[in-house]
Amino acid sequence: MRRTVVLAVLGGLLAVPGATARTQDTPGVTATKIVLGATAPLSGAASAFASVERGAAAYFAFVNAHGGVNGRTIDYRISDDGFDPSRTVAETRKLVEQDKVFAIFNSLGTEQNLAVAPYLNESGVPQLFAATGVDSLYDAKKYPWTVGYIPSFTAEGRVYGRYLASLRGSHRIAVLAPNDEGGNELVNGLKRGLGKKASQIAGIEQYDPLATSVQSEVSKLAATHADVFVNLGTPAYALQAFVGSFKLGWSPRMVVPAYSSASSIIKIGQASTSPKQILGTISTVFVKDPTDPRWAKDKTVALYRSIMKKYNASGDVKDPYNMYGMAVAYTMVDVLEKVGKNPTRENVMKASLHLNESNPFLPPEIRVRTSPTDRFPVEQARLIRWLGARWGSFGPVYSLR
Repeated sequence: MRRTVVLAVLGGLLAVPGATARTQDTPGVTATKIVLGATAPLSGAASAFASVERGAAAYFAFVNAHGGVNGRTIDYRISDDGFDPSRTVAETRKLVEQDKVFAIFNSLGTEQNLAVAPYLNESGVPQLFAATGVDSLYDAKKYPWTVGYIPSFTAEGRVYGRYLASLRGSHRIAVLAPNDEGGNELVNGLKRGLGKKASQIAGIEQYDPLATSVQSEVSKLAATHADVFVNLGTPAYALQAFVGSFKLGWSPRMVVPAYSSASSIIKIGQASTSPKQILGTISTVFVKDPTDPRWAKDKTVALYRSIMKKYNASGDVKDPYNMYGMAVAYTMVDVLEKVGKNPTRENVMKASLHLNESNPFLPPEIRVRTSPTDRFPVEQARLIRWLGARWGSFGPVYSLR
């Protein structure tokens, strides 16, 4: 149904299905609804990520308003974990054991998803489209009920390394990263991408993901006098690093990861420092950025804006995290459509691992593909450069395998 509705709305038509599914014995499935659960930092230092869940919730509301999926609406329940893995475990158990969700969908964070993966897999509960690019989570033998969505952190780091290795001349590179598995993989990928130029790394500082400040780490990196700063902090810490480097009079060329590249975050960093400090910052993108003129007349971006206006009016329509949330929700609905009127946890998992999707919320050159041995649905991205008021993409499409 979802694909029909989206294509029909984009074309100026509207098709509402009339099918009604029968009640299932599977947890979280009734004759009228499917219950999905997620954990996210709705509060705390990482609350900027909450837009991912709210964008997904808005898309589900849009789908529900047009008939749902095979006659069922999607009941999406989001629990606040404050980005604390111990709370993630408690909230996930509550969603599974008390709310009886059909699946955990789109939960945020590396340590958070790793913390609940053993429980979900032992319980036979699908952990669908987890919002982390950490490689170890997608071991098919260890976690058969888990599939990701965003590109591999190792591969993303490798892209930054390849870009920096292509720059003319000799450079000194400083690196800030969270001291967790995701941060380690980004750093290792960066080193691989740099190849022989990895010797240009003048310093690496990693911070506790629950720390209150990264000022000490930034001060140590500034002391290296590096002319390139690979700032791999999550949003709140990336902003601290922007401000900290500015106050220290350190103005290197910046690189930030995709998870900290929302225009709203970069603009806060710019307002807190100076346009010159942020100008030219590099990152990657794999969703349609609603601020990019490339998509000014795009029908899906127009649909995105209308969904935001009606179902997430308090959200920032320029925030690409909302767009990402809709993209992953589109894929979730695609999977539910494929399993038909009688969804089970087994058949939804099978459908999730046999995707070959053209997702209208992603650029046309990027497809969503999975297999039982490949659990990273998105494996392409482009480099983007901050132009002062928005991002602009450049260069080729990179394969992130």
